[in-house]
Amino acid sequence: MDKAPAAGLAAYGGAPVRTTPWPAWPPLDDETERIVLGALRSGRWAISEMHNGEELYERRFARAFAKYHGAEYCVPTTSGTSALTIAFEGLGLSRGAEVLVPGLTWVACASAVAGVGLVPVLVDVDPDTLCMSPEAAAAAVTPRTEAILLVHYACNTADMDAFVELARRHDLALIEDCAQAHGAEHRGRPVGTIGAVGTFSMQESKVLTCGEGGASITSDPVLAGLMEQYRADGRVYTDDPGLGEPNLRDLGDVQGRNLCLSEIHAAVLLGRLNHLEAENERRRETAALLDEFLTTIDAFSPVPLQEGCTKRTYYRYCIRVDDAVRPDEVETMRVELCRELGVTCEPLHDPLNDCALYNPMGSPQKYDPALLGRLDPRGFELPESLRARNQFLTLPHFLLLGDHDDFRDLRDALRKIADAHGL
Repeated sequence: MDKAPAAGLAAYGGAPVRTTPWPAWPPLDDETERIVLGALRSGRWAISEMHNGEELYERRFARAFAKYHGAEYCVPTTSGTSALTIAFEGLGLSRGAEVLVPGLTWVACASAVAGVGLVPVLVDVDPDTLCMSPEAAAAAVTPRTEAILLVHYACNTADMDAFVELARRHDLALIEDCAQAHGAEHRGRPVGTIGAVGTFSMQESKVLTCGEGGASITSDPVLAGLMEQYRADGRVYTDDPGLGEPNLRDLGDVQGRNLCLSEIHAAVLLGRLNHLEAENERRRETAALLDEFLTTIDAFSPVPLQEGCTKRTYYRYCIRVDDAVRPDEVETMRVELCRELGVTCEPLHDPLNDCALYNPMGSPQKYDPALLGRLDPRGFELPESLRARNQFLTLPHFLLLGDHDDFRDLRDALRKIADAHGL
Protein backbone atom coordinates (compact mmCIF):
# COMPACT_ATOMS: atom_id res chain seq x y z
CA MET A 1 0.00 0.00 0.00
CA ASP A 2 1.94 3.03 -1.26
CA LYS A 3 -0.22 5.74 0.38
CA ALA A 4 0.28 4.58 3.97
CA PRO A 5 3.90 5.69 4.52
CA ALA A 6 3.16 9.11 3.05
CA ALA A 7 0.16 9.43 5.36
CA GLY A 8 2.43 8.87 8.35
CA LEU A 9 0.72 5.75 9.67
CA ALA A 10 2.40 4.23 12.72
CA ALA A 11 2.43 0.81 11.06
CA TYR A 12 4.98 2.21 8.56
CA GLY A 13 7.15 4.27 10.85
CA GLY A 14 4.96 7.31 11.48
CA ALA A 15 3.96 8.68 14.87
CA PRO A 16 0.92 6.92 16.39
CA VAL A 17 -2.15 8.88 17.35
CA ARG A 18 -2.13 7.43 20.86
CA THR A 19 0.95 7.46 23.07
CA THR A 20 -0.62 7.40 26.55
CA PRO A 21 -2.38 4.51 28.34
CA TRP A 22 -6.09 3.87 27.90
CA PRO A 23 -8.43 3.41 30.88
CA ALA A 24 -7.30 0.29 32.72
CA TRP A 25 -9.22 -2.93 32.19
CA PRO A 26 -10.05 -4.67 34.38
CA PRO A 27 -10.24 -1.76 36.81
CA LEU A 28 -9.69 -2.08 40.55
CA ASP A 29 -11.63 0.24 42.83
CA ASP A 30 -11.33 0.64 46.60
CA GLU A 31 -14.74 -0.87 47.30
CA THR A 32 -14.01 -4.05 45.35
CA GLU A 33 -10.59 -4.35 46.95
CA ARG A 34 -12.21 -4.10 50.40
CA ILE A 35 -14.76 -6.82 49.59
CA VAL A 36 -12.11 -9.13 48.13
CA LEU A 37 -9.85 -8.66 51.13
CA GLY A 38 -12.79 -9.64 53.32
CA ALA A 39 -13.17 -12.86 51.35
CA LEU A 40 -9.43 -13.56 51.47
CA ARG A 41 -9.27 -13.01 55.23
CA SER A 42 -12.37 -15.07 55.93
CA GLY A 43 -10.48 -18.35 55.62
CA ARG A 44 -13.24 -19.75 53.39
CA TRP A 45 -12.42 -19.56 49.72
CA ALA A 46 -14.84 -22.18 48.36
CA ILE A 47 -18.59 -22.53 48.83
CA SER A 48 -18.11 -26.24 49.51
CA GLU A 49 -16.18 -25.47 52.72
CA MET A 50 -17.52 -24.97 56.22
CA HIS A 51 -19.72 -22.15 57.44
CA ASN A 52 -17.74 -19.39 59.15
CA GLY A 53 -20.69 -17.41 60.49
CA GLU A 54 -20.93 -15.15 57.41
CA GLU A 55 -23.11 -15.54 54.33
CA LEU A 56 -21.27 -16.90 51.32
CA TYR A 57 -19.96 -14.17 49.02
CA GLU A 58 -21.19 -16.33 46.17
CA ARG A 59 -24.75 -16.21 47.55
CA ARG A 60 -24.49 -12.44 48.04
CA PHE A 61 -23.47 -11.99 44.43
CA ALA A 62 -26.16 -14.39 43.19
CA ARG A 63 -28.82 -12.40 45.03
CA ALA A 64 -27.48 -9.05 43.77
CA PHE A 65 -27.16 -10.23 40.16
CA ALA A 66 -30.66 -11.70 40.16
CA LYS A 67 -32.05 -8.46 41.63
CA TYR A 68 -30.18 -6.38 39.05
CA HIS A 69 -32.04 -8.28 36.32
CA GLY A 70 -35.37 -8.60 38.08
CA ALA A 71 -34.97 -12.38 38.02
CA GLU A 72 -35.83 -14.74 40.85
CA TYR A 73 -32.72 -16.91 40.76
CA CYS A 74 -29.06 -16.78 39.82
CA VAL A 75 -26.64 -19.72 39.82
CA PRO A 76 -22.99 -18.57 39.58
CA THR A 77 -20.52 -20.81 37.74
CA THR A 78 -16.86 -21.07 36.83
CA SER A 79 -17.35 -19.66 33.32
CA GLY A 80 -19.84 -18.72 30.64
CA THR A 81 -19.35 -22.17 29.14
CA SER A 82 -20.32 -23.71 32.49
CA ALA A 83 -23.39 -21.47 32.64
CA LEU A 84 -24.48 -22.74 29.22
CA THR A 85 -23.76 -26.33 30.25
CA ILE A 86 -25.98 -26.29 33.34
CA ALA A 87 -28.69 -24.44 31.42
CA PHE A 88 -28.90 -27.18 28.79
CA GLU A 89 -28.70 -29.90 31.42
CA GLY A 90 -31.38 -28.26 33.53
CA LEU A 91 -33.73 -27.91 30.58
CA GLY A 92 -33.63 -31.67 30.09
CA LEU A 93 -33.44 -31.65 26.29
CA SER A 94 -33.49 -35.01 24.51
CA ARG A 95 -30.13 -36.58 23.70
CA GLY A 96 -29.30 -35.77 20.09
CA ALA A 97 -31.83 -32.92 19.93
CA GLU A 98 -30.94 -29.99 17.70
CA VAL A 99 -30.17 -26.54 19.08
CA LEU A 100 -30.06 -23.54 16.75
CA VAL A 101 -26.79 -21.64 17.31
CA PRO A 102 -25.66 -18.44 15.54
CA GLY A 103 -22.85 -19.01 13.07
CA LEU A 104 -20.98 -15.89 14.17
CA THR A 105 -20.06 -16.16 17.84
CA TRP A 106 -17.47 -17.55 20.23
CA VAL A 107 -16.78 -21.27 19.93
CA ALA A 108 -18.19 -22.11 23.38
CA CYS A 109 -21.74 -21.58 22.16
CA ALA A 110 -21.43 -24.59 19.85
CA SER A 111 -19.00 -26.68 21.92
CA ALA A 112 -21.16 -26.42 25.06
CA VAL A 113 -24.17 -27.66 23.09
CA ALA A 114 -22.22 -30.60 21.65
CA GLY A 115 -20.63 -31.31 25.03
CA VAL A 116 -23.96 -32.23 26.63
CA GLY A 117 -25.03 -34.60 23.87
CA LEU A 118 -26.95 -32.13 21.72
CA VAL A 119 -26.43 -31.12 18.09
CA PRO A 120 -25.58 -27.51 17.23
CA VAL A 121 -27.30 -26.38 14.03
CA LEU A 122 -25.36 -23.37 12.77
CA VAL A 123 -27.63 -20.54 11.62
CA ASP A 124 -26.52 -17.48 9.66
CA VAL A 125 -26.73 -13.96 11.06
CA ASP A 126 -28.67 -10.89 10.06
CA PRO A 127 -26.20 -8.62 8.21
CA ASP A 128 -27.53 -5.50 9.93
CA THR A 129 -27.57 -6.66 13.55
CA LEU A 130 -24.87 -9.41 13.48
CA CYS A 131 -27.22 -11.53 15.63
CA MET A 132 -28.97 -14.71 14.49
CA SER A 133 -31.33 -14.12 11.56
CA PRO A 134 -34.96 -14.95 12.47
CA GLU A 135 -35.64 -15.94 8.87
CA ALA A 136 -32.64 -18.26 8.70
CA ALA A 137 -33.58 -19.74 12.07
CA ALA A 138 -37.15 -20.44 10.98
CA ALA A 139 -35.83 -22.22 7.91
CA ALA A 140 -33.50 -24.35 10.05
CA VAL A 141 -36.19 -25.74 12.38
CA THR A 142 -36.80 -29.48 11.97
CA PRO A 143 -38.77 -32.07 13.98
CA ARG A 144 -35.56 -32.68 15.95
CA THR A 145 -35.15 -29.03 17.01
CA GLU A 146 -35.78 -28.48 20.73
CA ALA A 147 -34.06 -25.19 21.55
CA ILE A 148 -32.72 -21.88 20.26
CA LEU A 149 -29.52 -20.42 21.68
CA LEU A 150 -29.59 -16.69 20.97
CA VAL A 151 -26.45 -14.60 21.38
CA HIS A 152 -26.77 -10.87 21.96
CA TYR A 153 -23.66 -10.12 19.94
CA ALA A 154 -20.97 -7.43 20.13
CA CYS A 155 -23.15 -4.32 20.51
CA ASN A 156 -26.71 -5.37 19.79
CA THR A 157 -29.59 -7.45 21.04
CA ALA A 158 -31.18 -10.18 18.98
CA ASP A 159 -34.69 -9.76 17.54
CA MET A 160 -36.43 -11.05 20.66
CA ASP A 161 -39.94 -10.41 19.32
CA ALA A 162 -39.34 -12.73 16.38
CA PHE A 163 -37.56 -15.39 18.40
CA VAL A 164 -40.10 -15.50 21.21
CA GLU A 165 -42.77 -16.08 18.56
CA LEU A 166 -40.68 -18.70 16.76
CA ALA A 167 -40.05 -20.54 20.04
CA ARG A 168 -43.75 -20.40 20.93
CA ARG A 169 -44.84 -21.63 17.52
CA HIS A 170 -42.58 -24.70 17.62
CA ASP A 171 -42.55 -25.26 21.41
CA LEU A 172 -38.80 -24.64 21.67
CA ALA A 173 -36.75 -23.68 24.72
CA LEU A 174 -35.23 -20.21 24.31
CA ILE A 175 -31.83 -19.60 25.88
CA GLU A 176 -30.24 -16.14 25.86
CA ASP A 177 -26.45 -15.98 25.82
CA CYS A 178 -25.72 -12.55 27.30
CA ALA A 179 -21.95 -12.92 27.61
CA GLN A 180 -21.51 -9.73 25.58
CA ALA A 181 -24.59 -7.89 26.81
CA HIS A 182 -24.52 -7.34 30.59
CA GLY A 183 -27.03 -4.57 31.24
CA ALA A 184 -28.68 -4.48 27.80
CA GLU A 185 -32.46 -4.29 27.54
CA HIS A 186 -35.14 -5.24 25.01
CA ARG A 187 -38.33 -3.19 25.25
CA GLY A 188 -37.38 -2.26 28.79
CA ARG A 189 -36.66 -5.83 29.95
CA PRO A 190 -33.12 -6.93 30.81
CA VAL A 191 -31.75 -9.46 28.36
CA GLY A 192 -31.48 -12.86 29.95
CA THR A 193 -34.98 -12.61 31.46
CA ILE A 194 -37.04 -13.06 28.29
CA GLY A 195 -36.20 -16.67 27.44
CA ALA A 196 -36.31 -19.64 29.80
CA VAL A 197 -32.79 -18.90 31.02
CA GLY A 198 -30.07 -16.31 30.49
CA THR A 199 -26.37 -17.11 30.66
CA PHE A 200 -23.44 -14.79 31.25
CA SER A 201 -19.66 -14.90 31.07
CA MET A 202 -17.48 -12.89 33.45
CA GLN A 203 -14.20 -13.63 31.66
CA GLU A 204 -11.69 -10.77 31.75
CA SER A 205 -12.65 -9.16 28.44
CA LYS A 206 -16.33 -8.87 29.43
CA VAL A 207 -17.92 -5.65 30.71
CA LEU A 208 -18.48 -7.34 34.09
CA THR A 209 -15.54 -9.51 35.03
CA CYS A 210 -13.77 -11.39 37.80
CA GLY A 211 -11.13 -12.89 35.49
CA GLU A 212 -13.02 -16.15 34.92
CA GLY A 213 -16.61 -16.74 35.94
CA GLY A 214 -20.18 -17.03 34.77
CA ALA A 215 -23.82 -17.21 35.85
CA SER A 216 -27.22 -18.45 34.75
CA ILE A 217 -30.41 -16.60 35.68
CA THR A 218 -34.04 -17.71 35.57
CA SER A 219 -37.36 -17.16 37.32
CA ASP A 220 -38.30 -20.84 37.08
CA PRO A 221 -37.76 -22.44 40.53
CA VAL A 222 -37.53 -25.98 39.16
CA LEU A 223 -34.94 -25.04 36.55
CA ALA A 224 -32.98 -23.02 39.11
CA GLY A 225 -32.91 -25.97 41.51
CA LEU A 226 -31.68 -28.35 38.83
CA MET A 227 -28.96 -25.93 37.67
CA GLU A 228 -27.84 -25.49 41.28
CA GLN A 229 -27.32 -29.25 41.56
CA TYR A 230 -25.72 -29.62 38.14
CA ARG A 231 -22.99 -27.12 39.03
CA ALA A 232 -22.21 -28.52 42.52
CA ASP A 233 -22.00 -32.32 42.19
CA GLY A 234 -25.66 -32.71 43.04
CA ARG A 235 -25.44 -30.49 46.13
CA VAL A 236 -27.54 -27.46 47.06
CA TYR A 237 -27.20 -24.64 49.56
CA THR A 238 -27.77 -25.39 53.23
CA ASP A 239 -30.38 -22.91 54.37
CA ASP A 240 -29.15 -22.37 57.92
CA PRO A 241 -25.82 -24.10 58.56
CA GLY A 242 -24.30 -24.05 61.99
CA LEU A 243 -20.83 -22.71 62.58
CA GLY A 244 -18.31 -25.20 61.17
CA GLU A 245 -20.95 -27.15 59.27
CA PRO A 246 -20.99 -27.54 55.46
CA ASN A 247 -22.45 -24.71 53.37
CA LEU A 248 -23.74 -27.31 50.88
CA ARG A 249 -25.86 -30.38 51.54
CA ASP A 250 -26.05 -33.54 49.48
CA LEU A 251 -29.20 -33.97 47.41
CA GLY A 252 -28.22 -35.90 44.29
CA ASP A 253 -31.43 -35.73 42.26
CA VAL A 254 -29.13 -35.46 39.22
CA GLN A 255 -25.51 -36.26 38.39
CA GLY A 256 -23.72 -32.95 38.66
CA ARG A 257 -20.12 -31.86 38.50
CA ASN A 258 -18.02 -29.17 40.19
CA LEU A 259 -18.59 -25.92 38.31
CA CYS A 260 -18.76 -23.70 41.41
CA LEU A 261 -17.48 -20.13 41.43
CA SER A 262 -14.89 -19.46 44.12
CA GLU A 263 -15.53 -17.05 46.97
CA ILE A 264 -12.70 -14.81 45.74
CA HIS A 265 -14.20 -14.51 42.26
CA ALA A 266 -17.65 -13.90 43.72
CA ALA A 267 -16.28 -11.10 45.89
CA VAL A 268 -14.76 -9.40 42.85
CA LEU A 269 -18.10 -9.58 41.04
CA LEU A 270 -20.00 -8.30 44.06
CA GLY A 271 -17.86 -5.17 44.04
CA ARG A 272 -17.69 -4.64 40.29
CA LEU A 273 -21.46 -5.04 39.81
CA ASN A 274 -21.91 -1.73 41.61
CA HIS A 275 -20.07 0.04 38.77
CA LEU A 276 -21.66 -1.71 35.79
CA GLU A 277 -24.42 0.80 35.09
CA ALA A 278 -22.14 3.85 35.22
CA GLU A 279 -19.52 2.20 33.03
CA ASN A 280 -22.12 1.09 30.48
CA GLU A 281 -23.50 4.63 30.32
CA ARG A 282 -20.00 6.03 29.74
CA ARG A 283 -19.54 3.58 26.85
CA ARG A 284 -22.88 4.59 25.34
CA GLU A 285 -21.89 8.26 25.44
CA THR A 286 -18.63 7.64 23.59
CA ALA A 287 -20.35 5.29 21.15
CA ALA A 288 -22.88 8.00 20.30
CA LEU A 289 -20.02 10.37 19.45
CA LEU A 290 -18.44 7.71 17.25
CA ASP A 291 -21.77 7.01 15.53
CA GLU A 292 -22.02 10.70 14.63
CA PHE A 293 -18.40 10.90 13.50
CA LEU A 294 -18.71 7.89 11.18
CA THR A 295 -21.32 9.76 9.14
CA THR A 296 -18.40 11.85 7.85
CA ILE A 297 -16.65 8.81 6.30
CA ASP A 298 -18.59 7.29 3.43
CA ALA A 299 -16.96 3.88 3.68
CA PHE A 300 -17.48 3.48 7.46
CA SER A 301 -20.75 2.97 9.31
CA PRO A 302 -21.83 1.77 12.78
CA VAL A 303 -24.07 -1.20 13.47
CA PRO A 304 -27.67 0.10 13.50
CA LEU A 305 -29.68 -0.26 16.67
CA GLN A 306 -31.89 -3.36 16.65
CA GLU A 307 -35.62 -2.67 16.68
CA GLY A 308 -36.78 -3.16 20.27
CA CYS A 309 -33.35 -2.64 21.85
CA THR A 310 -34.05 0.02 24.48
CA LYS A 311 -30.66 -0.09 26.22
CA ARG A 312 -27.48 -1.01 24.41
CA THR A 313 -24.32 -2.54 25.82
CA TYR A 314 -21.00 -2.33 23.99
CA TYR A 315 -18.72 -5.33 24.30
CA ARG A 316 -17.14 -4.23 21.06
CA TYR A 317 -17.81 -1.09 19.08
CA CYS A 318 -18.23 -2.38 15.53
CA ILE A 319 -17.44 -0.44 12.36
CA ARG A 320 -18.73 -1.73 9.07
CA VAL A 321 -16.41 -1.11 6.12
CA ASP A 322 -18.08 -0.74 2.75
CA ASP A 323 -18.26 -3.96 0.71
CA ALA A 324 -16.32 -2.21 -2.07
CA VAL A 325 -13.24 -2.41 0.17
CA ARG A 326 -11.54 -5.79 -0.24
CA PRO A 327 -11.31 -8.04 2.83
CA ASP A 328 -7.51 -8.05 2.67
CA GLU A 329 -7.52 -4.25 2.79
CA VAL A 330 -9.88 -4.33 5.77
CA GLU A 331 -7.40 -6.59 7.54
CA THR A 332 -4.59 -4.17 6.69
CA MET A 333 -6.66 -1.36 8.17
CA ARG A 334 -7.24 -3.41 11.33
CA VAL A 335 -3.49 -3.86 11.84
CA GLU A 336 -2.96 -0.14 11.21
CA LEU A 337 -5.66 0.74 13.73
CA CYS A 338 -3.95 -1.40 16.36
CA ARG A 339 -0.71 0.47 15.82
CA GLU A 340 -2.32 3.90 15.90
CA LEU A 341 -4.16 3.19 19.17
CA GLY A 342 -1.56 0.98 20.87
CA VAL A 343 -4.05 -1.82 21.60
CA THR A 344 -5.26 -5.01 19.95
CA CYS A 345 -8.45 -4.42 17.97
CA GLU A 346 -9.64 -7.95 17.29
CA PRO A 347 -11.67 -8.94 14.24
CA LEU A 348 -15.10 -10.47 14.67
CA HIS A 349 -15.11 -14.20 15.38
CA ASP A 350 -14.46 -16.69 12.63
CA PRO A 351 -17.70 -18.27 11.36
CA LEU A 352 -18.22 -21.54 13.21
CA ASN A 353 -18.26 -23.61 10.01
CA ASP A 354 -14.63 -22.58 9.46
CA CYS A 355 -13.33 -21.97 12.99
CA ALA A 356 -10.13 -23.70 14.08
CA LEU A 357 -11.40 -23.89 17.66
CA TYR A 358 -14.68 -25.62 16.80
CA ASN A 359 -13.48 -29.03 15.71
CA PRO A 360 -15.65 -31.85 17.11
CA MET A 361 -14.37 -34.12 14.35
CA GLY A 362 -10.88 -33.78 15.83
CA SER A 363 -11.94 -35.46 19.08
CA PRO A 364 -14.46 -38.10 18.00
CA GLN A 365 -14.04 -40.07 21.23
CA LYS A 366 -15.79 -37.26 23.12
CA TYR A 367 -19.09 -37.64 21.30
CA ASP A 368 -21.77 -40.24 20.65
CA PRO A 369 -20.74 -41.96 17.40
CA ALA A 370 -24.35 -41.78 16.24
CA LEU A 371 -24.21 -37.98 16.45
CA LEU A 372 -20.74 -37.34 15.08
CA GLY A 373 -21.77 -36.87 11.46
CA ARG A 374 -24.39 -34.32 12.47
CA LEU A 375 -21.79 -32.35 14.42
CA ASP A 376 -19.54 -31.66 11.43
CA PRO A 377 -19.55 -27.84 11.11
CA ARG A 378 -18.48 -28.02 7.46
CA GLY A 379 -22.00 -29.07 6.53
CA PHE A 380 -23.38 -25.56 7.14
CA GLU A 381 -23.28 -22.50 4.88
CA LEU A 382 -22.85 -19.12 6.58
CA PRO A 383 -22.30 -16.49 3.88
CA GLU A 384 -23.45 -13.50 5.96
CA SER A 385 -21.28 -14.56 8.89
CA LEU A 386 -18.25 -14.76 6.61
CA ARG A 387 -19.07 -11.41 5.01
CA ALA A 388 -19.30 -9.78 8.43
CA ARG A 389 -16.03 -11.35 9.56
CA ASN A 390 -14.32 -9.83 6.52
CA GLN A 391 -15.89 -6.35 6.57
CA PHE A 392 -15.77 -5.13 10.18
CA LEU A 393 -13.30 -3.29 12.35
CA THR A 394 -13.87 -3.36 16.10
CA LEU A 395 -12.79 -1.39 19.15
CA PRO A 396 -12.59 -3.08 22.59
CA HIS A 397 -15.10 -1.70 25.07
CA PHE A 398 -12.59 -0.20 27.49
CA LEU A 399 -11.56 2.35 24.84
CA LEU A 400 -15.03 3.84 25.28
CA LEU A 401 -14.56 4.49 29.01
CA GLY A 402 -12.38 7.58 28.68
CA ASP A 403 -13.09 11.30 28.35
CA HIS A 404 -13.51 13.53 25.30
CA ASP A 405 -9.76 13.58 24.69
CA ASP A 406 -9.85 9.79 24.43
CA PHE A 407 -12.72 10.01 21.95
CA ARG A 408 -10.69 12.45 19.85
CA ASP A 409 -7.87 9.91 19.62
CA LEU A 410 -10.32 7.26 18.41
CA ARG A 411 -11.74 9.70 15.89
CA ASP A 412 -8.33 10.86 14.69
CA ALA A 413 -7.02 7.31 14.26
CA LEU A 414 -10.03 6.29 12.17
CA ARG A 415 -9.81 9.47 10.07
CA LYS A 416 -6.07 8.98 9.55
CA ILE A 417 -6.59 5.43 8.28
CA ALA A 418 -9.54 6.37 6.08
CA ASP A 419 -7.52 9.18 4.49
CA ALA A 420 -4.55 6.89 3.91
CA HIS A 421 -6.82 4.47 2.04
CA GLY A 422 -8.54 7.21 0.07
CA LEU A 423 -11.96 6.55 1.70
